Amino acid sequence: MGSVKGRLVDFKLALPFIREVLSTWSARGLRVGDGFEALEDELYTAYWALNPRYIPVGDGNVSLDALDFYHNVRGVSYRVYESILDLAVKDTPTPLVRLRSLEGGGVRVWAKLEWYHPFSLSIKDRIAWFMLLNNPSVKPGVRVVEATSMNTGLGLVGVANNLNLRSRIFLPSTAQRCVDYIFELMGAEVERAGGSLTTEMLEEVRRAARAEGAVHPDQFSNDLNLIAHLQYTAKELDYQALQAGLRVKSIISGLGTSGHLAALSIYFKSKLGDVRVYGVQPARGDFIPGLRRVETGMKWLPLAELEGVIDVTLEEAFQEVVYTARREGILIGLSAGAVVKAVKDLAQRGVLTGDVVMIVPDHGLKYIEILEALYSKTCPETTLPGRRVGGPG
Repeated sequence: MGSVKGRLVDFKLALPFIREVLSTWSARGLRVGDGFEALEDELYTAYWALNPRYIPVGDGNVSLDALDFYHNVRGVSYRVYESILDLAVKDTPTPLVRLRSLEGGGVRVWAKLEWYHPFSLSIKDRIAWFMLLNNPSVKPGVRVVEATSMNTGLGLVGVANNLNLRSRIFLPSTAQRCVDYIFELMGAEVERAGGSLTTEMLEEVRRAARAEGAVHPDQFSNDLNLIAHLQYTAKELDYQALQAGLRVKSIISGLGTSGHLAALSIYFKSKLGDVRVYGVQPARGDFIPGLRRVETGMKWLPLAELEGVIDVTLEEAFQEVVYTARREGILIGLSAGAVVKAVKDLAQRGVLTGDVVMIVPDHGLKYIEILEALYSKTCPETTLPGRRVGGPG
């Protein structure tokens, strides 16, 4: 963004300009005043959200290619970083890999593996560092509080430790039992709340943040959630598709906060026009870690313009985790298993063509307690020096 300064406005006010920039693949000159202060807040916010290396000033339009649009997603080829936080920010893009076991009828399926992040081993690292690094209230010694079932919390605690911040995590009753120990091991305070969904704890977390002057990133309503995925997840995928000669026709992913799916939809529908985007949610009465149903309320879902939302049961998601492990050799998380099920269902309906991208939010090993229960076996007891480690107790 160079030396231009500006005021950030509400994301929805900037959204028409974001769509315009992506659909025309060009940026019009920004009017500035003395000291290079932007005079068009909405356009400045659009450029900030898309993050080209340069922005044009004055009259005329400039191609995004001339503005080094992909500068932040090309990564460092030799992968040497000055710190873990540097790794979290700059180790881009995450892999995009072809899953041949899901192909047929002219459809090629590509999985974006989002467990390639250092703190939570999940897509949530993206919003964790983005929300904290772009919050002016973050300073050493400040406490960060957040409601989370696991991944966003792990990302926030990891970033907080690097920034010398304290952390307090609020977990729902449905979070896995051993998650508490992981957070405590990392130095965070943990509080189990009564709600079964993270969104049910939000008012309690807000009160706690106000009472102790803490930073509450609030992944459920903070527009930095969506913008992080616009600047990175969506732009990365576009860059990878260009480099590999892919023509993305459909994108399928789970619904949680709706941030990454809305960002992907805004980006690719604006740029390409005919991309179909589908969300995946748990079937009514089912619980799948990381996913929520539409009726629980998602701030950015109306911006996603989805072609449809597919219901998947926990058992179906688990069966696709097993299928993918045995056919592809990778252990995906249960939310990704739900996405695999949705890909298969959509393929059967004949609505998928060409290159299809599915988002794999995280790795399956983090869900060993749930996988054990679904697999109907008890973990074998193992004797360690001075301690016996057994199954669930």
